[in-house]
Amino acid sequence: MQETRWYVVHTYSGYENKVALNIEKMVENRGMQDQILEVRVPTEWITEIKDGKERQVERKIYPSYVLVKCAIYFDEGGRIKMGDAAWYVIRNTRGVTGFVGPDSKATPLTEEDVSAMGIERKTVELTYAVGDVVTISDPAFEGFIGTVESIDLEGRTVKVSVTGAFGKASTFLLDLSQVEPIQ
Repeated sequence: MQETRWYVVHTYSGYENKVALNIEKMVENRGMQDQILEVRVPTEWITEIKDGKERQVERKIYPSYVLVKCAIYFDEGGRIKMGDAAWYVIRNTRGVTGFVGPDSKATPLTEEDVSAMGIERKTVELTYAVGDVVTISDPAFEGFIGTVESIDLEGRTVKVSVTGAFGKASTFLLDLSQVEPIQ
């Protein structure tokens, strides 16, 4: 299985969707599906109130940016590199001004960045339920034991109640992956 990384491409303002579509067309036309695997323009739905009326509006989370998932290789120095053909196709797409990175060089996002930006979410198999006693694996609260109060699968969070040394209960909102059942 080949390794992949996400890259951020800077575009002219308002050209994000057109750039994404053009990259996808070139990938299809040139048979490069093994080099450029995915192209995204992250959006979110917000409620906008205008003239006293509510309406749902789709808004770009990162205006002027497109995210591209590309196959990578490692050069002689052990540095991560995007293939030359993929770089050429992306960089020469109409509306693209360059890659985000030092000196506009294609620099991949770190796993932490990808997670924080919500680009990819790792699937978590729940082995606990509401009412179960669990241990917290988050570094700030590692080793704490608590009871699951609620689980939000869509928001990927779990609410855990922990009773402290003096009998005072504290509630923590954690990511689903930061809680493990006690065996």
